[in-house]
Amino acid sequence: MSSFLLRGVRPLGGDPVDLLLSDGRIADVGVVGSVAGAHTVDADGLIALPGLVDLHTHLREPGREDAETVETGTQAAALGGFTAVHAMANTSPVADTAGVVEQVWRLGQQYGHADVRPVGAVTVGIAGEQLAELGAMADCPAGVRVFSDDGHCVSDAVLMRRALEYVKAFDGVIAQHAQEPRLTEGAQMNEGEMSAMLGLGGWPAVAEEAIIARDCLLAAHVGSRLHVCHVSTAGSVELIRWAKSKGWDVTAEVTPHHLLLTDDLVSSYDPIYKVNPPLRTAADVEALRAGLADGTIDAVATDHAPHPDEAKDCEWAAAAMGMLGLQTALSVVQQVMVDTGLMSWADVADRMSTRPARIGRVDGHGRGLEVGAPANVTLVDPSTTWTVDPHALASKSSNTPYRRMTLPGSVYATFLRGNATVLDGKLA
Repeated sequence: MSSFLLRGVRPLGGDPVDLLLSDGRIADVGVVGSVAGAHTVDADGLIALPGLVDLHTHLREPGREDAETVETGTQAAALGGFTAVHAMANTSPVADTAGVVEQVWRLGQQYGHADVRPVGAVTVGIAGEQLAELGAMADCPAGVRVFSDDGHCVSDAVLMRRALEYVKAFDGVIAQHAQEPRLTEGAQMNEGEMSAMLGLGGWPAVAEEAIIARDCLLAAHVGSRLHVCHVSTAGSVELIRWAKSKGWDVTAEVTPHHLLLTDDLVSSYDPIYKVNPPLRTAADVEALRAGLADGTIDAVATDHAPHPDEAKDCEWAAAAMGMLGLQTALSVVQQVMVDTGLMSWADVADRMSTRPARIGRVDGHGRGLEVGAPANVTLVDPSTTWTVDPHALASKSSNTPYRRMTLPGSVYATFLRGNATVLDGKLA
């Protein structure tokens, strides 16, 4: 195992110090002399963050290796500064058994670019009819603690209640894709002025908000943990704020694209902007930013959703929903939250590492940059800019909505348990 001496780095944007990473731990913080055998990194001007943790990633393997694999997805994660990702269950076969989640977990161990924590399906085949083997997935070597039918809502209230009750036994959490299916039949984009102008089926905000309200009440009733995936409306932020004011164990995430992009982009009819939940209004974006800044929204999660070219290079109605997100997430957060003064780098560490690790029960991640902590560290150069080239990304897919966009900041290095996965902006 290598040792790295990071000279003059700024932990969480603070004063410069030296960080020594050795034997998988942070061995020293302060003014560090020469260390025999250590690789010295000139980190002057770089910001150190605890390794980022993504609660919501689609790695597509098994079954859709044409879009992404655990190998390419975790390469993208490392290049984006992530040291741990949660792999969603809507694979083929669905990750609804101990055998499938263990396969995904072992693939993550094999490639080593980032820790992979499988998310187990709530229901068999994510069909919303009967509970999957939640206990077996929790007890297998993968140790699943997050369960979600993401891509589909657990719309049956009785089934949702039973799932919330079941996961209490092993401190699990149900991560809900909040979408009332009857209210979104035929929906193509956010319901509003733009959908009326474009003649596309509208996706009302209440379809998300109604499920969030119901599930907050259910979680409170049974005393269980609820996590709300990809919050996208101002009303959803208010509901989560209300639930937290009651002391209920409810957490939520927002995606980078919902923090930056708005539904007016759909006027291009370019399917690159087709996503679930849909891009919303500028007012919703402002509410999401405010909710993330004040801590109502706990985490930034990418919802990294790769698709092969043919799934996006087609007419709007036939196109798949989803966007890439792992390599651009930190830059988007810097642009809309840090550079605007809404959040500090310490806040970024909290929303993109500490809280996600706590929600997902990811041991060894999300810790402070202190002596003895696991050496999961991300170095960011906030002074640079880069232009997004879809075909230069590590993902097997190229469906990024940020193509040709110039974004601030770049990941200089990522360390997973003291081993460099990225150095000088490239895979190590």
